[in-house]
Amino acid sequence: MKNSHIIEAQQFNKKALQEILSAADHIKERTERNLPLDLLKGKILGNLFFVKSMRTNLAFDSAMKRLGGNVSHVDFPETFSSELVGGDFEDTVRVVSSLVDVIVLRHYLSGSAKRAAEVSFVPIINGGDGPAQHPTQALIDLYCIEKLKGGIDGLSIAFIGDLMNSRTIRSLTYFLAKYSGIKIYFASPRVLKIQDDMKEYLRENNIPYHESLDHAEEFKEIVSKADILYLTQIPKDHFTNGTDDYGRSREIFRLTPSTMKIMKKDTYIMHPFPRDYELPVEIDQDPRAVYFDLIKYGQFLRMGLLCRVLGVPVD
Repeated sequence: MKNSHIIEAQQFNKKALQEILSAADHIKERTERNLPLDLLKGKILGNLFFVKSMRTNLAFDSAMKRLGGNVSHVDFPETFSSELVGGDFEDTVRVVSSLVDVIVLRHYLSGSAKRAAEVSFVPIINGGDGPAQHPTQALIDLYCIEKLKGGIDGLSIAFIGDLMNSRTIRSLTYFLAKYSGIKIYFASPRVLKIQDDMKEYLRENNIPYHESLDHAEEFKEIVSKADILYLTQIPKDHFTNGTDDYGRSREIFRLTPSTMKIMKKDTYIMHPFPRDYELPVEIDQDPRAVYFDLIKYGQFLRMGLLCRVLGVPVD
């Protein structure tokens, strides 16, 4: 993976995914054994963010610094760069990539990471490009699932909430399709259902899925069957028929003490954050709530990924 770009989930096969997860394991082991972590000393990460993102920005900053490297932050470059006087996105990428060793790009347009990769002199890591994908967050989700369940093959995963706009769910679904015996449940309001291209992709790859729309009883049945529950917020602005439909959807796709009782004892709850009504804070006390564990696993994954794209061995 040396000098490789991390653009979209479709670029990986199962072998490549396992190599990334293995790199995270090696970083985890080095951390637990108090072995030196300054593997990227002298390297510079450029965080090129056209969109606000505290968590992704800070997480990559922390990962690089834990590895002994340095970070240069370029936030909202269009507000002060030559783009205002006739420059363009590609020139901005060329300039930044001339000064750093790797770039994490966050942008508001789909396809921006691919555009950047075409002109960059260093590896581009997609930190979220519009509504398209967020492969690094999905890699973290995948790693967390593997650690918690002891593997990924044969699992059933339920995606719940805003499935139309979640780039993390898109990326994670692409990743899961690489594994065997996977079953996927989609549970959402009709106005926020999973997009047709994702369902077509699953059919082409022979991954069984079940879709439930605005159905409270089916939601409970899915909760009782799934090995992983992956929740997202339900945004109000997509409901054009008034607050009644929005309020009903919020009540259907919400975890409560009663829904927790019908879950299996080894089912885990994940959430990309920020959260809202769908995930009450009292759920945090349940040992099956692992969304804060994602932060810990995320550090190992990002550190391993940075080493891999820069060609630095971690084992």
